[in-house]
Amino acid sequence: MVHASSIGHLDVAQFAIWAFWLFFACLVWYLRQEDRREGYPLVNDATGKMKDRGFLYIPEAKTFRMPDGSNVQAPTCKGDDRPVNGTQFDTFPGAPIEPNGNPLAAGVGPGSWNVRPDVTAKTLEGQNLVAPLRVATHFAVPAQQKSPVGFKVIGADGKSAGTVKDLWVDRGESQVRYFELALDAGGVILAPVCFVDVYRGKKIVKINALTSSQFAGVPKTRTSDSVTMQEEEKIAAYFGAGTLYATPDRAEPFL
Repeated sequence: MVHASSIGHLDVAQFAIWAFWLFFACLVWYLRQEDRREGYPLVNDATGKMKDRGFLYIPEAKTFRMPDGSNVQAPTCKGDDRPVNGTQFDTFPGAPIEPNGNPLAAGVGPGSWNVRPDVTAKTLEGQNLVAPLRVATHFAVPAQQKSPVGFKVIGADGKSAGTVKDLWVDRGESQVRYFELALDAGGVILAPVCFVDVYRGKKIVKINALTSSQFAGVPKTRTSDSVTMQEEEKIAAYFGAGTLYATPDRAEPFL
């Protein structure tokens, strides 16, 4: 007769369950280390000093090979040395920050942005990942839907800001990423698709994040047919800031 007992009253089932719990604990520890490769150690809001990295959760640096052949190490444990362009109301952690100067370009709150490589993202074939339809000619608006190109652009104040000049697509995801707008005040900008509402029946697009006069301040791209990852970050931040700071009443409480 075969016995499951191994050492006294410790049997195979107990070995299995304890082995599972040990494996699970190690897995959780590993995952908690890996999700701290960016953004850590934290910075104390009150003092502005970086907290001690400790020894338990923040892993040692690992080298990652990027698609373009470059190497990136993480974590670097280097803080963001950019000065905060805002005034904190109080000294307790998490106290509100009031932007200095133009709140749409201050880079705080919903308008904050991260430092990213100032180069264009590429597809596996080496093409620019995000490109206008005039360049990515194998993409098109479906025949059953009217293209918004040529539609009027209306801001949060109900006034015209310009017209839709082109659409920019993500070649990897096969979806629209930006609306290219020709402004009434002159110049061309990109508007992230998540801020755009299209009304095909009225032949207008509405962007409630900004008033008509604020579109001129949207960060521009260096070239007319490409956008870098850093430019994308700043463009999205400008529109994000508008959701809270475009008009004074947006920053006030609802009640």
